[in-house]
Amino acid sequence: MLTDPKLTRLDNFPEIRVVLRSTINKDKVSVISGGGSGHEPAHAGFVGKGMLTAAVCGDIFASPSVDAVLSAIVATTGKAGCLLIIKNYTGDRLNFGLAAEQAQDIGYQVETVIVGDDISLGEAVEQRGLAGTLFVHKTAGHLAEKGKTLDEVAALARKVAGQTYSIGLSLEEGQKFQNPEKSRLSKSEAELGLGIHGEPGVETIDMKMADALMQKALNTLKKYLPKKGKEYALLLNNLGSVTPIEMNILLASFHKSDLAEKVKFLVGPASLMTSLNMKGFSISVVTLDKEIEEALTSTSDPAAWFIREYGKKEPLQSPKLPDMLPFDASTNERFDRVFDAIVEELISAEKELNAIDEKVGDGDAGSTFAAAAKKLKKLKAKLPLADTGELFITIGRILAREIGGSSGVLLSILFTRAGNSYKKEKHLGKALLDGLEKMKEIGGAREGQRTMVDAMQPAFEVLSEDGNLETAAQKAREGANKTKDSSTFKTLSV
Repeated sequence: MLTDPKLTRLDNFPEIRVVLRSTINKDKVSVISGGGSGHEPAHAGFVGKGMLTAAVCGDIFASPSVDAVLSAIVATTGKAGCLLIIKNYTGDRLNFGLAAEQAQDIGYQVETVIVGDDISLGEAVEQRGLAGTLFVHKTAGHLAEKGKTLDEVAALARKVAGQTYSIGLSLEEGQKFQNPEKSRLSKSEAELGLGIHGEPGVETIDMKMADALMQKALNTLKKYLPKKGKEYALLLNNLGSVTPIEMNILLASFHKSDLAEKVKFLVGPASLMTSLNMKGFSISVVTLDKEIEEALTSTSDPAAWFIREYGKKEPLQSPKLPDMLPFDASTNERFDRVFDAIVEELISAEKELNAIDEKVGDGDAGSTFAAAAKKLKKLKAKLPLADTGELFITIGRILAREIGGSSGVLLSILFTRAGNSYKKEKHLGKALLDGLEKMKEIGGAREGQRTMVDAMQPAFEVLSEDGNLETAAQKAREGANKTKDSSTFKTLSV
């Protein structure tokens, strides 16, 4: 179903799958592309003012029929003529090519441009069409929108196709909906240079970190690029199931390369021409000149096309924050042993706490506490162990800056307030209770809601009154045990 009012389809869907603009000016050149489905948003996602006039969609990874292509030509083409942009695959060449011949026979002016931007197998073989085809869509669509002649539109499309270079790299092939094939790659392998239908690439390579994989792809790509004095637009394409954070990691890897210095514009990282759920990416670059740059950056309707300036910027100087260790180091023999016992206990409990957290959360509580303990252990010699107030404030700053997750922040609040409170009144129990109240105020939890507050609250209350450590420990254990009983749970209001 089409929800964009600027788009429509021919009414003999689904036998004929043609997506086209709802309003067509036949005094301008019609720009048509297409191919098998499974590459979304290509090709229908690039229909709109400034790009394609129509897209013809076949079955999954199968070229549309001659009749479908011919229908698109007849539905959109006037005296200005039509340009067919064809990715270099046998089925597409045959069906689009025969449709062009039939259209010419009945009086339509039709030109074709075949795009083979995949350089992975070298220039001595037929080069497949990859995501670099979108550069041709955009530049041809731009000239057509300006009212240029078919010869002018086709000439620019051929020029762009001739100076566009692409290569793909994937950790696994996309899986077809019917009759999925067994992967030719193991979990420790990746493949360089495979096609958008899962066709074998040029090389099976070892699985490595993003920087190494990106550089491997670029090393192959750069063999075919002009050697000197050129600027490029880069298209970083998600082949299907790479997560957004991984795509940005790949962009960061590209940013470290020497080719990044020559890139002026960036399209993506985004899903632009996919291969079902293939877990991989492709890189396309086109050599820029004034005409191509203008065409690529002109406004257009398709939301799937987004281009922006690209360049390396120097980072801003970070503001100076208060020192994490603001106090002089000092020692306290009695507390030194207590400190060691606490940090070792937290480190040793990492797996147990993670296992408990997995039952209700994301399973990282133990790792958070262990990381805090390891950091404190590392900094022990720099801590003001002889001054409780200063120590608590320092621990608060360490937890806030070094430890992730909500637990680190909550405990930082507790220790910071406790440290400031202890400076005013030299009472450990009252200081801890004051810190807990501040943590509850900001965090929102209360006793009885099955959080660490259930153990802290009764223990700190004992310490604030008579200071009996054994009783405080007993109350903490009782509070902790209550968190096991779901019948005591109270909903935390937000």
